[in-house]
Formats: sequence, C-alpha cells, structure tokens
Amino acid sequence: MSKIMNFTGTIMKNLFSKPVTTSYPFEPRVYPERTRGHIEIAIEDCIYCGMCMRSCPANALSVDRKEGTWSIDRFMCIQCGYCVEKCPKKCLNIIPGYPEPMPEKSIEVHHKPETPADETQEPAASKPAEAKSPAEAAPASPEA
Repeated sequence: MSKIMNFTGTIMKNLFSKPVTTSYPFEPRVYPERTRGHIEIAIEDCIYCGMCMRSCPANALSVDRKEGTWSIDRFMCIQCGYCVEKCPKKCLNIIPGYPEPMPEKSIEVHHKPETPADETQEPAASKPAEAKSPAEAAPASPEA
C-alpha cells in the first residue's frame, strides 16, 4: 500500500500542470536564437562562382556554371554555415527549422532562371535596309 502512496504526489502534479509536450503539427515550434537550420538559396542572385562549393567541408554542394545548376545533398550537409559566409553575392541563407522529411535520399537541384528576351530591341531581320545611293538604286541601262 505504501508503494501506491509514493505515486500519488506525481499523479496529482501531472493532473494539474500544463503538458510538457506541444501540439506540434498545429503549433509550429519556435526555435531559439542561433539555432542552425537549413540552407536556402536565392537562385536568381547566384553567379555560379563556386565559392560555396569550395568552402563546404562536407562536399554537400555542387555548382555547374555551364549548365547553370546549383545542387545540395541535404543528407551530407552539416549546417556549418561556411558556404553562407563565403558567398560573394549573399544569395545563401540559413533558415531556422528543418526541411520537410523525404521518403528517399535525393539531391536538391536548382536551375538558373530563364531570362525573358528584351522586348525593347528589334530583331535584326526587322531592321530597315540601308538606303542606297541613287546610282546604285537605278538599274544599269543597256547602251545601243
């Protein structure tokens, strides 16, 4: 009987106190300051210099200037932030929180955005032909 009485205090405390856990899916977690999160890129600002790739100690980043791709292997990334520090254009950021879990291992690839053609310039084919001098414009007349 004395063993049951030892738990009574714990039971009463738990009945009248707030739960320790949060209702995660409905209430997002608030991360403390300086928490490491995940790397995000503003791909439209990237110049594909490769400084982030060369500074990554885990070799999680890959940059291909010719194809205009920037890729990250999230399973290899250790969220150290060296790539963010080394980026000359400051297009990399560490976002608090974690990326959504995926069912399989994959590499996230970002492609260079397509720039729309400048509509203020006329195509070369629609430019007017240069004016010829009157001597060149008139056909040569045959002499009799």
